[in-house]
Amino acid sequence: MIYISEAHALDSRSPMSSGGGHPLVQEPVTLEERKKLAGSCTTGLKISNIPTLVDLMNDAVNKAYGAHPDRLYLVGKDGKIAFAGGRGPRGFQPDELERAIKKELGANAKL
Repeated sequence: MIYISEAHALDSRSPMSSGGGHPLVQEPVTLEERKKLAGSCTTGLKISNIPTLVDLMNDAVNKAYGAHPDRLYLVGKDGKIAFAGGRGPRGFQPDELERAIKKELGANAKL
């Protein structure tokens, strides 16, 4: 997983107006702040077992993959994109990603 810029940071163009169970955060201004927030998010979502990388402050990964606000990609064993999901939130289809992961790992793969 790659953590990118916050979609609804308090200081963004479209801040989240209420928590709704989600943390209200400011957009990090340093890489260290972004790393810390990424760690808080993966822990809070109970997905800290998934290896997580953090996009640099120039948002190069976000820009290259059109990832904002969220997007699912799977890099195959050959290093090429094996699955590219639609833009979130409507295109965010984890079930489709799961099928792609199973296909990539083989028919008997258990997640």
